[in-house]
Amino acid sequence: MHLGTLAPAFVLGTYLLINRKGTPAHQLLGKLYMGLMLFTATVTLFMEAQVGPILLNHFGYLHLLSLLVLRTVPLAYMAARRGNIKAHKRHMIGMYIGALLLAGGFTLMPGRLMYMWLFG
Repeated sequence: MHLGTLAPAFVLGTYLLINRKGTPAHQLLGKLYMGLMLFTATVTLFMEAQVGPILLNHFGYLHLLSLLVLRTVPLAYMAARRGNIKAHKRHMIGMYIGALLLAGGFTLMPGRLMYMWLFG
């Protein structure tokens, strides 16, 4: 379920970052992207940490990025609604880098499931 929502979120996020902003398509796809990111972040909170230090027999460092998403999406949405495009942009770029690129990079480390799937 996590990968099923994360893959389209990554594609949509990349598309939104490189294409024209403020259009009706940007707004619609942005809402879809935010929904996917919220769902993905929620799902990850139920996934047990497998690598690194574990807190409460469940949570790891990557769970902090899930909390970042759960906080950033509403902030970014409200910034856009209020017309504070600079804050919206900062939140969305930060979330893309932190939650997709950084967390995605960690999934490719040896011992992680994605590493084993891709590199055997």
